[in-house]
Amino acid sequence: MRSSELKDKACGFGADLVGIAPIDRFEPLSADRNPAAIAPECRSVIVIGRRILRGSLRGVEEGTCFGSTYRMFGFQWLEDNFLSQTTYDLTCWIEEQGFEAVPIFGYHDAGMPKGQPVASGKPAPNVYVDMEFATQAAGLGEMGLCDIFLTPEYGPRQRFALILTDAELEPDTISDKKVCADCGACADACPFGAIDLSKKRSVGVPGHGMEVATVDYEICRSCPNGAVMGPGRGSRPDRVAAACVRACVDQLEKNSKCANRFEQPFRKRTPWALDSFKRPIVSGDTKNPAAIGCGSATVDTRNT
Repeated sequence: MRSSELKDKACGFGADLVGIAPIDRFEPLSADRNPAAIAPECRSVIVIGRRILRGSLRGVEEGTCFGSTYRMFGFQWLEDNFLSQTTYDLTCWIEEQGFEAVPIFGYHDAGMPKGQPVASGKPAPNVYVDMEFATQAAGLGEMGLCDIFLTPEYGPRQRFALILTDAELEPDTISDKKVCADCGACADACPFGAIDLSKKRSVGVPGHGMEVATVDYEICRSCPNGAVMGPGRGSRPDRVAAACVRACVDQLEKNSKCANRFEQPFRKRTPWALDSFKRPIVSGDTKNPAAIGCGSATVDTRNT
């Protein structure tokens, strides 16, 4: 089984992104985030991505439709139906070639259920693989400044799953930083100052680390500006449709950082924002549509 053959099959099953990392790249990870804890004979980690439709963000960007478009076609259905079907089909194909394959959802471990170790030296179930590490290790992209994974194809617009296999496959080159420009538009777009650019940490594969800002996810969990909580997905809110990441989408497209190009710009109107009481915020900087941060914003109480 060749890597090129596997990638062709994955694309045929609907994958938009496919990357492969050898298991030895995961040695720096602790057992509770390491794929080898789930499949000790694993030799290759396959990362599959399916795009988040840019159109699924349109209703959120306009502030007029949150549920039936993004939540379904950009989040829950995309993961639970479309991506899982692609992962299942590719797993079946790998097993037909005589290799074991373990499909895994790309969930973050924050707030996810943990049990008791079944034996001495084993990590507590459930083990949740560090997906951000895995996607970089598989050559698919980088961590952006706003603590979200970016690819050169779609920016932040994709979701990932994993397949662990005992097949030895040709790996992809580890990704270094080339998409995020550290512009800070994500932080400027947050009305609550949840993204702290003054406090950064290095993340990623050793030797290929990149700095990301500190994000206060306690604030994000109650954000009324597009962040959502997913059922069965722990305490980490999904931020792809939130004000911060939509500002990132806008900036990446303006600077031609994404291969997926469109006839019209993503941001066509001044972005909306709500305060913690869900009252509209009016930007104090009318010349800069992205300037909706607390420092220049006032509350519009006309409709309250």
